[in-house]
Amino acid sequence: MNATSNHTRRQLDAGKIAIGMGLRLARTVDIATLGKTCGFDWLFIDMEHNSMDVDTAAQIAMASLAVGITPIVRVPGKEHHHASRLLDAGAQGIVVPHVDSVAEAERAVAYCKYPPMGHRSAMGALPQFGYRNVPLAEATAGANAETFVCVMLETPGAIALADEIAAVPGLDAILVGTNDLCCEMGIPGQYEDPQVEAAYVKVIDTCRRNGIHPGMGGVYDARLLEKYIGLGMRFVLAGGDLGFLMAGAQQRADFLHGLPLEQA
Repeated sequence: MNATSNHTRRQLDAGKIAIGMGLRLARTVDIATLGKTCGFDWLFIDMEHNSMDVDTAAQIAMASLAVGITPIVRVPGKEHHHASRLLDAGAQGIVVPHVDSVAEAERAVAYCKYPPMGHRSAMGALPQFGYRNVPLAEATAGANAETFVCVMLETPGAIALADEIAAVPGLDAILVGTNDLCCEMGIPGQYEDPQVEAAYVKVIDTCRRNGIHPGMGGVYDARLLEKYIGLGMRFVLAGGDLGFLMAGAQQRADFLHGLPLEQA
């Protein structure tokens, strides 16, 4: 019995781009179908910069499994239960923020993967298998094959260790946390600074050499997205529900307020 296929993993392994939508406002399961209908490959269920609780994240993850959009959770910290509770509840991927060492990357994998790849604790029937009673050896192997593990590099020191971090067995992707990286570099918001491009190029190159996927978040300008995707970024956070709502609402309000009115 196979686990629910991880659509984002299939996209990336085929050399395609996988685009995600960040969740800051959404609290209902409708967002899974909405994201799928709009053409997104994954949902970035953000539990670091968000008041969302575990139960809400789990409900969205379950709805995502049903419609074929990958539920990926950015966890709020680096403890094992931050990852295991969401994976047990239906998530197909985990993003661990603020990873600054090889040891932290190794622990991220260990928390997300069952033995022999890691040390995730085994439980009973999993939602990724439709709660079917699957033999444990089959379930752990299937879950390992479909679970997507990503770490975020967000400091110059972490970028300097990208080669070593990318070589950690079981790691699937490195996501550059561009906003925090710029702040740590002393250039907040300066996404076109040569230091930022150099960090992107380093991560792209090392991910290619190690057979994992380079990712980006925090940069939503269309011109810069085109530039960095052209350089090789493939696991791309394309924006978030708040930004999309604001942009659409602003555009409509500006249009309507700009219409000429005939005087009665």
